[in-house]
Amino acid sequence: MPQLPDDLDAVAVRTWCSLALEALGRERAEIDAINVYPIADGDTGTNLYLTLESATAAVEAVFAAHETGTTAPATADAVRAMAHGALIGARGNSGTILAQLLRGMAGVLVDGGDAAHLRLALTSAADAARQAVAHPVEGTVLTVAAEAAEAAEAARGEDPDLRTVVTAAYEGARAALARTPEQLAVLGRAGVVDAGGRGLVAVLGALVETVTGQAPARGPRTASGNAAKAPVTVDGGSVVGLPVGGTPVEGVTEAVGEGGPPAGAPVDGPLDCPEDGGAGPAFEVIYLLEARDEQVARLRTRLDALGDSLVVVGGDGLWHVHVHVDDAGAAVEAGVEAGRPYRIRITHFATESGHDVRVQAEPARRAVVVVVPGDGLAGLCTEAGATTVIARPGEPPASGELVDAIRRAHAREVVLLPNDAALRHTAAAAAEQARTEGVRVALVPTRAAVQGIAALAVHEPDRGFDEDVVAMTAAAGATRYAELAVAERQSWTMAGICQAGDILGLIDGDVAVIGADVPGTARTVLDRMLAAGGELVTLVLGEDVPDTLADALEEHVREGHLAVDTVVYRGGHQRAPLLIGVE
Repeated sequence: MPQLPDDLDAVAVRTWCSLALEALGRERAEIDAINVYPIADGDTGTNLYLTLESATAAVEAVFAAHETGTTAPATADAVRAMAHGALIGARGNSGTILAQLLRGMAGVLVDGGDAAHLRLALTSAADAARQAVAHPVEGTVLTVAAEAAEAAEAARGEDPDLRTVVTAAYEGARAALARTPEQLAVLGRAGVVDAGGRGLVAVLGALVETVTGQAPARGPRTASGNAAKAPVTVDGGSVVGLPVGGTPVEGVTEAVGEGGPPAGAPVDGPLDCPEDGGAGPAFEVIYLLEARDEQVARLRTRLDALGDSLVVVGGDGLWHVHVHVDDAGAAVEAGVEAGRPYRIRITHFATESGHDVRVQAEPARRAVVVVVPGDGLAGLCTEAGATTVIARPGEPPASGELVDAIRRAHAREVVLLPNDAALRHTAAAAAEQARTEGVRVALVPTRAAVQGIAALAVHEPDRGFDEDVVAMTAAAGATRYAELAVAERQSWTMAGICQAGDILGLIDGDVAVIGADVPGTARTVLDRMLAAGGELVTLVLGEDVPDTLADALEEHVREGHLAVDTVVYRGGHQRAPLLIGVE
């Protein structure tokens, strides 16, 4: 039996994230089904799952980058990664608030993970989440978080250990969740508890399992200690107040326009909307924002005047903004005035018969979804007809983001190009999810952006699906790939010992060249790759790389390999200063 933690160290944080993701995976459909306030939005469980998936991936990346092999990463690194991953991957109101809860906890846990720090972390989390919501409402996840913190604090007099505090918080959350139908009349009429609150109970239950080794009892508690009553069901199983049928998913677009699941599917509704169930604004606007604190304070005021369901979470220069408005352009413009918004997603809601629906055109026959490392390649692939997902430095897309891209492509057949070996499992999960929604998806296991470019170049939507996939796979497989990177520390590599600041040339994922500068290292990498033959060299330049480097490398290729052509693209803001492909 594994040793149980005495405090929340990095390993415990990793275990907690993993168990919480499993718990939300088990309960996401049930949580989706009970969401009746303020409208039947039907994807709270999914949004919570996708948010925590991003947090878990960020923690796993910290462990993967830890090179000592004998000790775990620092606790501060793990909890910061958890909070940052949740922030950049937050989905809908529920996920955005969960991200702020985790961020509030992380701000305290960086200094320690014992019982005293955990009590303070839970209080900080509850306060931070409440402050992030423009118009808090009792009987929601905010209430559950607050009462979990109060229960943990009440355990102070017992001089508790970590297990006592965690268990007290969980039991307090369960009891609070059971009371939510008494605080919100719409929940009482439907015979359900708050969906977001139930998700938080699942996350805290995973924390109990992490520190005690035993999974706690599931479900909310009543005053007598029994589980709260199950949702009332009608018409073959739909919860009272929910539309019958439809898949609970959240469709998004990268710009103003329509997109998402078929008409009639439930959508993610605001946490703080009036209970009268009015039509509400026409657009959901979500973006990440780089801005100073004082700019965000003004942004909150402006967005609050534009619409409702306003939640702004984050800090230290990076924020996640969520709002429902009628004027989507004004909401984005407000973000531009405050700082630099990116990952902008705008969903257009059409109102029909009192329910929010999305209008969809007939799906296309086939589409390609491509993960790209920068804005420049995103533009190139978009011009070629592909739907793109940008993997920014340190922010790999989660499976939910890839599923959203597949939905945005709106085609019966989709070819998915992950362009990163580390995204193989994420892409496979996304493909499997899309298949359950009736989309035929083929995953071409591209390991680098240049392989994706090669595959996209031979894509022909008019030929048979299998034939097209085979051709794209062959083109990708015939493309060797390399990239340059800057060494962050002294380290052992396949090419020897590198020092911090050295330029590394990675060929097919392994360090093959250690150089002093970008031009010299690039020339050496090209020579090694072309020694095995090739007809076309693809160069993708990073944002800060001058055009003169491309000119010099083109000349170098011409001088040594007369029959080899060279094509150059601008990759924009990407992790590597230079990507190289040889076909």
